[in-house]
Amino acid sequence: MLRYFFCTLRTLTMPVPIACPVSLTSEEQARLESLGRAHSTPQALAFRCRLILRVAAPDRPSNLHVATEMACERHTVGRWRQRYLAQGFNGLQDAPRSGRPQRVSPL
Repeated sequence: MLRYFFCTLRTLTMPVPIACPVSLTSEEQARLESLGRAHSTPQALAFRCRLILRVAAPDRPSNLHVATEMACERHTVGRWRQRYLAQGFNGLQDAPRSGRPQRVSPL
């Protein structure tokens, strides 16, 4: 009886949350496209710009679909989607790191 109970729990599927849609203005789209193409942009920021552009595509892809296309995890897509919706372009920038501040001042 106990064995049957655990087998049934494993076969149940979890509900999949639906991701919030991202809509871009033409200015935001142009800015993200230019940063994603620029060679001087740090690669992490360029990847995030390309990711947001793909998420905001007219076909409204899921996090899993974008993750498979961009060779990353679906949690990564969800994280950057949420940060962009909450903070806009500033949410794509690197967050300040914790730790000891620099001892040497830049010249």
